[in-house]
Amino acid sequence: MLKISSIRSFLESTLFIWIGLTLIITIAGNALVLPDWLQVVGRSHPIILHFPIVLLLMGLLFFWIPGIDKKPEIREMGELSFLAGCNFAGITVLAGLILAQEEYTGEILTWHKWGGLIVFAGCVLLYFYRSIKANLIRLSSIALALAIIATGHWGAGLTHGEDFLLAPIQSNEIEIIPLAEAEIFGDVVQPILQAKCVSCHKEGKIKGELRMDHIEGLQKGGKSGPFVLAGDFENSMLIQRINLPEDDKKHMPPKNKAQLTDEELLILSEWVASGASFEQKLVTLPAKNELYQLASVKFEGNKIYSFDAADSDDIQELNTSFRSVQPLFPESPALDVSYFGISAFQPESLTDLKKVKNQVVRFSLNKMPLAGIDLTFLKDFTHLEELQLNFTDLNTDQLKLIFSLNTLEVLAISGNSIDEQSLSNLAKMTSLKKLFVWQTGLSDKDQEMLKKALPETIIEFGFDGKGVIYELNSPIITQSEMIYQDSLELKLSHPIPTAEIRYTLDGTEPDSISGKVYTEPIFTKSTGKIIAKAYAAEWKGSKSSESIYIHSGIQPTESVLVNDPNPKYKATGVATLFDLVKAEAPNHGQKWLGFQDHPMVLEVSFAKENNPKEVSLSLLYNEGAHIFPPSKVTVQGLENGKWQLLASNSPEVSSKAAPARSELMNMELANTNYEKLKITLTPLSRLPKWHPFAGDKGWVFVDEVIFNE
Repeated sequence: MLKISSIRSFLESTLFIWIGLTLIITIAGNALVLPDWLQVVGRSHPIILHFPIVLLLMGLLFFWIPGIDKKPEIREMGELSFLAGCNFAGITVLAGLILAQEEYTGEILTWHKWGGLIVFAGCVLLYFYRSIKANLIRLSSIALALAIIATGHWGAGLTHGEDFLLAPIQSNEIEIIPLAEAEIFGDVVQPILQAKCVSCHKEGKIKGELRMDHIEGLQKGGKSGPFVLAGDFENSMLIQRINLPEDDKKHMPPKNKAQLTDEELLILSEWVASGASFEQKLVTLPAKNELYQLASVKFEGNKIYSFDAADSDDIQELNTSFRSVQPLFPESPALDVSYFGISAFQPESLTDLKKVKNQVVRFSLNKMPLAGIDLTFLKDFTHLEELQLNFTDLNTDQLKLIFSLNTLEVLAISGNSIDEQSLSNLAKMTSLKKLFVWQTGLSDKDQEMLKKALPETIIEFGFDGKGVIYELNSPIITQSEMIYQDSLELKLSHPIPTAEIRYTLDGTEPDSISGKVYTEPIFTKSTGKIIAKAYAAEWKGSKSSESIYIHSGIQPTESVLVNDPNPKYKATGVATLFDLVKAEAPNHGQKWLGFQDHPMVLEVSFAKENNPKEVSLSLLYNEGAHIFPPSKVTVQGLENGKWQLLASNSPEVSSKAAPARSELMNMELANTNYEKLKITLTPLSRLPKWHPFAGDKGWVFVDEVIFNE
């Protein structure tokens, strides 16, 4: 049996080995090339670190035993325990230094690394100078214990996140975000990445050179490629890795970590498909978009309603050219009713809404002439939560009735005069969460009184114009489809009900003078692009919103592509151009035809006496992905065995990169006396000098070719 003295001598000798190796690796740093087998030792760091912590803390307790000097057996046991802890601390520090050579960087790593070195040095010094004064030893043991705890805390931060230790006692209150303000990335995608990915891709622990704890790191990507590319599943590392089999070593998250749910997988995929934007608002997506349907229910305004849905036939009947009745969000029984078009307003039509009185949750009569109209029917709306009555010329009696509606949570009565009696009644509406009273004649004193009476209500008195001019949000364009057959309804809306929306349909930019003022839905039977901007007094005009719309037109009897599209972007071949299914701009790897090495040459024939006069090309532009406008577009007609030029266009080359977007190119034909048409789209032969890949070939992407009379 080994003697205690032999064990002590052995442990003291090995201790100097760990000290020497630690000094070598610490001083040599990254200049030291370590063999692969040592990486296995390094990765054992999280496994062995708990043992020295226990031994060291247990050994420190022995220094506090009263009269320990008079109890040599107990003292011997304590010193051996502490010495063993020092040895394991040395091994743990060595393993940590080796592990840090891999993919760990950042401030928290530095604190953890030097904390570990201080603990190791402290325990060695405390062991060899254990015979000095007891009080000094005890003070030193306290300092060493604190260093062990701090170093462990920093290590937990590396593995589990900086808030891991205090998370249970921190506030768990979840902020309710209004749907209108929710951002696709910040409020839908980022929480998934934080829960399932960031622990391995953050400051101090950047695996694969990919940092995911801030947007700049995501945009930069990792050593294997870009984190996401808009609409490009094939080259987006996120989509590649999350869809690998779980047993694949490149599958993310790793199989020993919490996996993504089916809903989270779908949200991430739809985010990339919808453009992988880091700034886009959720409400800018079409209501039918799968990402919108998945995510919108997470935000305020999309609560679950227990009442029965209205009859679908009744809803269909109530939708007219001057009234919209729609579900509040997909699959909801709650209804959003709005009137539009002052000239078309029919007061008697308000009684029609009795059919859906139990389902109406939002009701808008903005700018409708309501002076003198009986509004008592509103009392029948048992679940009415939001009422919009801006600029409707309401009188005192009408306002009194409105103020008696105790189910309201949001009320907008801007542009109506509020007298003293109405103000008194309004001050009693304590159930309101939001109140809009722009341009209502309220004095500063009235406003202060209302704030005190409704302390829990967010009250908007209007922009005061004191030195700061803000930019309005862009208008929202709503259309049921991009390609239609008979007629199409275009709706424009804005979060600020009093904002004026101006638009054009000819592709030109509207302004506060030349653009047409939007007052009611737009019905069109043509092909074109709508561009809209919002304006308001003492506000900066918004950026433009735009959307294309395509009338299905004349279908060719025969069609052939002379050159095949690139195999990566072939969709369904020539049939893609006439399937009347508009591809989304971000999905350029799925439903678009892509041409790079050869121009797109399309030959089409039509039934006799049915030759079109106009050709519309639905194109994709995404300069960052090398997708530019064609360098030249020609349309030729075959007449008497010869091809004659009927139309041509040489679009201007983009001067900077912009997000993926659909564009429409309309071309009128010089005549219709032809036997067939040939349409040629020539890709850009060299990307412009400003592009990071200047000199490379450009791409042309097209998904629909439309012919109209």
